[in-house]
Amino acid sequence: MSQPHPTNPVHPTNPADRSHPADRSHPADQSPPSERAACVPFTAAETGALHDALHGIVADGATPGGVVVCGTAAGDRAVLSAGVVSPFTGPVAPDENTVYDIASLTKVTATWPLVGRAVDAGLLALDRPVREFLPAMDGTMPSAEATVRQLLSHTGGLRAATRLDLYDLTERPLHELICRELMENLPGTHRYVNRGYILLGLALAHVHGRPLERLAGALWAELGMGATAYGPLAQSPRVAPTEQCEGHDRVWGVVHDENAALLGGVAGHAGVFAPAADLATYAERLLGGRGSALGRWFDASLVPQAEIEPGLQRGLGWILGAGGAVVHHHGFTGTSLFLAPATGRYVVIATNAVHNGAASRIRIAPLRERAFKTLASTAG
Repeated sequence: MSQPHPTNPVHPTNPADRSHPADRSHPADQSPPSERAACVPFTAAETGALHDALHGIVADGATPGGVVVCGTAAGDRAVLSAGVVSPFTGPVAPDENTVYDIASLTKVTATWPLVGRAVDAGLLALDRPVREFLPAMDGTMPSAEATVRQLLSHTGGLRAATRLDLYDLTERPLHELICRELMENLPGTHRYVNRGYILLGLALAHVHGRPLERLAGALWAELGMGATAYGPLAQSPRVAPTEQCEGHDRVWGVVHDENAALLGGVAGHAGVFAPAADLATYAERLLGGRGSALGRWFDASLVPQAEIEPGLQRGLGWILGAGGAVVHHHGFTGTSLFLAPATGRYVVIATNAVHNGAASRIRIAPLRERAFKTLASTAG
């Protein structure tokens, strides 16, 4: 059951007069060892089972290759690899530095942490309508009444189909086109929606007066995620291609998500590229900095907001499983990040499972299930 949510009374006024928290260093994000999670190292049997699962999905044709990093908040890492980056780029095996389109992991590696910082700085308020943090709009804007909390937790009631291609982006600004739409569900009902995170990305840019990609870039640089970026990226063997749709070139170095592509590759729901090594660094910061600003935001986000299905809850951004012992999120292209806060363990999955067609991505399920069960088995 959700707990009562305190209201933050601070609202932005003039974006041009605001400071830029993403520009400032956050020394509190470097927590002393005494405040870090107790870490349970991975056993050889556990890493072996994960490696077998990775090889299994490659052999099954689910993906040309992939990388798994299993590690702890203490910095211990095991890097597992199988297959090739892509037959299209030659017989090069992927490693922890191969850059993948992480799709909806954008939500929890860019938008979610930036929202936390903006809330902490008083630029956003969780329980206020998102319209208060967007450029002024005239007329009835039903979807603008969803709160920041509801958008983070996919409970805002917005339309589930993103389909930005149906909008005339020359007629009105994107935030108005989304906000004028009628809601499809009553607020409070869970339904996975991309457009809520698109609005959050637009709100972040507005309240800071800076583009989303610059805000995110500053955050990643501070966290030590030097190879993480919004696209487009230069095509090279270190960048994993994704899908080749009929009549088009293979998608390579540009975002796979069509709606993010319409926005120039930068959006709150998709568009980020990252190597498994950077995602591992991010996991270590989340798990190892529990007394930091980022760590406190992570802890606050693990309060259940809505049920997804029996056994799975939605927090702020994150999916909560195994009674909240395993926190995770997936990306459409074949990426995942699993975290076990109580044991300081994590599993990163980086694949380009849409390489052989979007339908192939469901065949990486055995690897995701193995990651989840591995963390759940030691979390209690």
